[in-house]
Amino acid sequence: MSTRLSYVLITPARNEEQLIEQTILSVLAQTVLPVKWVIVSDGSTDKTEEIVQKYLPQHSWIELVQMPLHRDRHFGAKVQCFNAGFEKVEELDWNIIGNLDADITFGPDYFEYLLAKFGADSKLGVAGTPFVEDDTAYDFRYTSPEHVSGACQMFRKECYEDIGGYQAVKGGGIDWIAVTTARMKGWKTRTFTDRVCHHHRPMGTASSGKLKATFKLGKQDYYLGGHPVWQLFRGCYQMARKPYVVAGVSLVAGYGWAWMKRVPRPVSAELMRFHRQEQMMRLKQKLFKTSGVVSTSEGRS
Repeated sequence: MSTRLSYVLITPARNEEQLIEQTILSVLAQTVLPVKWVIVSDGSTDKTEEIVQKYLPQHSWIELVQMPLHRDRHFGAKVQCFNAGFEKVEELDWNIIGNLDADITFGPDYFEYLLAKFGADSKLGVAGTPFVEDDTAYDFRYTSPEHVSGACQMFRKECYEDIGGYQAVKGGGIDWIAVTTARMKGWKTRTFTDRVCHHHRPMGTASSGKLKATFKLGKQDYYLGGHPVWQLFRGCYQMARKPYVVAGVSLVAGYGWAWMKRVPRPVSAELMRFHRQEQMMRLKQKLFKTSGVVSTSEGRS
């Protein structure tokens, strides 16, 4: 049962003064509070740390870790921050660990709901919910519910240890690598749609515009080992979404650019084979059922 499970949270944050207080208030309102919540400031130069600090005296289970200042924003740094937070919780008694973004909000029973899912299935390794941006959520007719968005990923402790934690990939895809590796190792991964979290910054646009982010996502699809046939179908689907046509073209162009440049792939050959097998299986299932076009808008980071 969920009452037997405890959890900890880690939140890497950099210059989130506009959004982090909403996230703090959402966690404080939870029906089941975490054993520990470590917020790791990645060299923030705004009021992020000041906002967090005002909540520390009243809530001893919240801790702020301050990382050195650096100029570049990249996902390898996010993993370094997460690992710094993990050091603060590693020796504590907990069952579930969550990687929580600093720009999302959710209802008061959000974590109680997810803990219950873990309690009901001992093979569930990673769980989360869809995220909503501007009142728009994933269309789960085309998105695999086995992927868990990086906005909030909850790992069973044994699963997190089994995958070796997050890989520090500078270009992104750290959440996708973690979830896909978990499935490859036999764990169940699931996005549960009875709850949502609200993401207040469009994924992939923290330091770039949406079209540029789509091109970067295409490059990411290549270096994470995505199948070229899948990518063509994904590009076609994206053409029907705003910004019309150009989003799909940008996605495919990013993949093609990375292929021509032979961008190094940070994933193992084993993980790439597993990933492509999953893609082709899903593509065949969708084409057989609906003869439609599929997408994996997976919210990678």
